[in-house]
Amino acid sequence: MNLKQLHYFRELAHSEHLTNTANKLSISQPTLSYAITELEKYLGVYLFEKQGRNIRLTKYGHFFLEYVERSLAELERGEKKLRELTSPSHGVIDLAFIYTLGPYFIPELIKNFSEQGAYKNISFSFYQGTTKNIIQNLKENMYDIAFCSMKYNEPDIEFTPVAEQELVLIVAENHPLAGRESIDLEETASYPYVYFNQNSGLRPIVDELFHKVNLTPEIICEVEEDNAMAGLVAANYGIAVIPNIGALSHFPVKVINIKKPVYHRFIYMAARKNDYLSPATSAFRSFVISYCQKHYLKTKNKVE
Repeated sequence: MNLKQLHYFRELAHSEHLTNTANKLSISQPTLSYAITELEKYLGVYLFEKQGRNIRLTKYGHFFLEYVERSLAELERGEKKLRELTSPSHGVIDLAFIYTLGPYFIPELIKNFSEQGAYKNISFSFYQGTTKNIIQNLKENMYDIAFCSMKYNEPDIEFTPVAEQELVLIVAENHPLAGRESIDLEETASYPYVYFNQNSGLRPIVDELFHKVNLTPEIICEVEEDNAMAGLVAANYGIAVIPNIGALSHFPVKVINIKKPVYHRFIYMAARKNDYLSPATSAFRSFVISYCQKHYLKTKNKVE
């Protein structure tokens, strides 16, 4: 049994006339008859019976037609939806990103991409999470494109740097360090830290900063995302190293530049290597690379 036989059966069931159905399908009558005979052999039942010069559905044919119509209708809806999803001008892109990028970076990318006339009807499904979870789900084909930190030992994932992000120290406004405009990390040794947890892509980056100055921070608690970290710092629960994101302006914290060690943190666009990208996704990926080279990358060198 195949789709062509089911399609022929549905058309013949509606007309109950071999010649008219063959003409409508642009096939010969013997071809149609043979297809229906093979279908009946496969099912082990007669679907049609002769009535004079015409034919009519048997009771088994009526029973089977109900299921064939539902099945073919569902397949046709699936085909239509698939064409929409993969259309270069009307596709849907499944996009994931780390929490840091939600307030500004991703909205700006989407806004500028959608303002391109050819892409205004492309839509997005958005997902947020930590780098660890995002990369795992990306490998399981849950997303088309992701924006996150670098994750090492992922040979099937291609990481393309798209933006630099400054790391800063934040303290409560009444903290002893609040009067500082810049600081060496080693000067913070006596203060407890609110720290990113192991699921965060920032954890190894911040660890590396402290390693460079031979300092082991006192970690008072660990969190997963930036807003929680800023809130705890604002409550004077500890100090923190965090990306210099716009959302910090909404918290009563002092942002202090880290002058030592010097470090460049990159945001990456991640995608599965050698994987099929829909026309819409491919267009978005090309746009991101071009746009970010002009607006977000201060250096073209990849720093890991």
